[in-house]
Amino acid sequence: MPWRSSEAHKTGRRLASVGATITDPLVGHLIDGRYEVLSRLARGGMATVYVAMDRRLDREVALKVMHPHLADGAEGADFVSRFRREARAAARLTHPGLVAVYDQGVDDGTSYLTMEYVQGTNLRLRIQEAGALSVRDSLDILEAVLDALAAAHRNSLVHRDIKPENVLIALDDRVKVADFGLARAVTEVTSTATGTIFGTVAYLAPELILTGDCDARADVYAAGVLLFEMLTGRQPYTGDTPIRVAYRHVHEDLPAPSSLETWIPQEIDELVCALAARDPENRPLDASAALEQLRRTRAALDDDGLDQRAVVLRPVPPPPADESDADDDSDEALDPQPGSRSRGTTVDAVVDDGATQALSTTSAGGTIALQIGADDLVATPPPAQVRQRRRRRTSTIVVILLAIAALVAGGTYWWSSYGPGAYTTVPSGLVGSDTAAATSALTTFGLRPSVVERFDDAIPAGKVISTDPGEGEQIAKEGLVEVVASKGIQMFTVPAELVGLDQEAATAALTDVGLTVGDPTLVYDDSVPAGEVMAVSEEEGASVPHSTVLTLTVSQGPQPVRVPQVVNSTEDAATAALESIGLKVKVKRAFSDDVAKGHVVRQSPEASAEAFRTDTVTIVVSRGRELVKVPDVQGMDTDAAHEALAAVDLVPEDQFAWGGFLGKVRFQDVDPGTEVPKGSTVVLTIF
Repeated sequence: MPWRSSEAHKTGRRLASVGATITDPLVGHLIDGRYEVLSRLARGGMATVYVAMDRRLDREVALKVMHPHLADGAEGADFVSRFRREARAAARLTHPGLVAVYDQGVDDGTSYLTMEYVQGTNLRLRIQEAGALSVRDSLDILEAVLDALAAAHRNSLVHRDIKPENVLIALDDRVKVADFGLARAVTEVTSTATGTIFGTVAYLAPELILTGDCDARADVYAAGVLLFEMLTGRQPYTGDTPIRVAYRHVHEDLPAPSSLETWIPQEIDELVCALAARDPENRPLDASAALEQLRRTRAALDDDGLDQRAVVLRPVPPPPADESDADDDSDEALDPQPGSRSRGTTVDAVVDDGATQALSTTSAGGTIALQIGADDLVATPPPAQVRQRRRRRTSTIVVILLAIAALVAGGTYWWSSYGPGAYTTVPSGLVGSDTAAATSALTTFGLRPSVVERFDDAIPAGKVISTDPGEGEQIAKEGLVEVVASKGIQMFTVPAELVGLDQEAATAALTDVGLTVGDPTLVYDDSVPAGEVMAVSEEEGASVPHSTVLTLTVSQGPQPVRVPQVVNSTEDAATAALESIGLKVKVKRAFSDDVAKGHVVRQSPEASAEAFRTDTVTIVVSRGRELVKVPDVQGMDTDAAHEALAAVDLVPEDQFAWGGFLGKVRFQDVDPGTEVPKGSTVVLTIF
């Protein structure tokens, strides 16, 4: 969307802004101890918009300061409450196509809000400078507007005052929708007190004019009017007075854009007429549905159709001499240098009896009152006869008024000192707001705030949790209102040096500082004794919410195991089997007549016994059978030789030579002194 405003127009706006800045008393002041007012952007009927520096976050913001008279009286208090509630609702919206609302508050009795500061222009100025936009640019801008509105509609928020002044276009051509919540806050208050609704007549949906009630489809209607104006450079309805324009919205179907520009494709006609259908039942349900229909329409057009643009010749408007005529809702986040404001007309619709509505507007010629019925709008000037009767009654009325003046004065004194007038109500909108803003609001309403702080898990620090008396409750004038302010979530510090303590001592250390200890995590460990703390779920010295449940990791000591059977295994195999499950091995050796050498004779603990890792299992490894020295039995009698061998557990075996008639051992087959296993056989040769 290649477009920039003329240098002459920029210069005019810049000079107007500089003049306003010099005379504005707020420029150079600090608002609410935080926002330094740098310059004034514009002044309207309800607010003045400034560029300010947020000292806390070191960024430029747009500061919208509501005029003090809006907070006067009971209606003013209601407006302030609703305005703050709507500002909070708008602040919860996060979308790149919405001007972000950062903060809201009350300073010295005046409500303000801070928003994203967008350098650029607005759609009103762009249409004035270009005459009309191409189909492509028109659809691109409307797509961005509908995408932003869709985010709001999904959160049950309706803008109610969509118009070119509230569509901001940044220097990089990003499109942003501004002023969520203000139209709703003003309308709710004025309609409650006087039946008046707020809005710019050229874009008001018929149902909003007739009843004051609307939903998301009212924003869709305004979007359709925006598209018509972008494509043709003209608004669909014109008239000598705003009343006449309102009449046409109520009683006429929006004309097709091609009725002014014949080249406009039928698909565009159908889109505009669907969005701005007079009967809300015939419009898309919300911005999301409208956005889908727009995208289908654009997909049906070729590049040539998208690049066409109406040729509308009009002079560049001169820079305004002063900002006092700027449209109230168009200026909150716009840089004064590249853009300007255009006069907009707001209309008040007054609801009478539900069947007939009156519409009033103030113009250069005075106030006009019209009746809007189901079928017609008829001018109803007061008859001359009525005016004559009123003059004749004037003197009588004066006498009567003087007669009752004393009664009124006395009654007023009683009402304000002893009757209902001695009481007021606690304003709404305090809960959830900044404590400083709440106390300032109470002071503004003539009440005395008393702040009590307490911790709260849900309400952020510095915000109001509750008031006593509560919002909307009666209280004596200059009465004391207790404001319970949140200190945020209560935090505790995790003690140090818990690791290495036993479980009981560590638990006591945590509970002593107010923390809660949950069930421990028990783990086996070969080196940490049972019952000793190995770890804590939060780092020592860390600051954690009071509701944090800490978990201790506690050692159970070595893991239990079952001793395997290793008897008759080789020494190496037995050792490996025991060590594989964490047991230590102690080896002893002994002779064994039954178990082969190098094999396990017995073990302790025995097989299948319960033990713990790092316990010691003793195994006895066979050295084989025991060795004995063979005695010298040569020359002995046979019996004596047998006894000598049996004494050392050797087995004699006789072998006779020459009949063995002498009965003497002549030879033995194992030399004397030789070591042989017990039970070995020694062969004796007997002569």
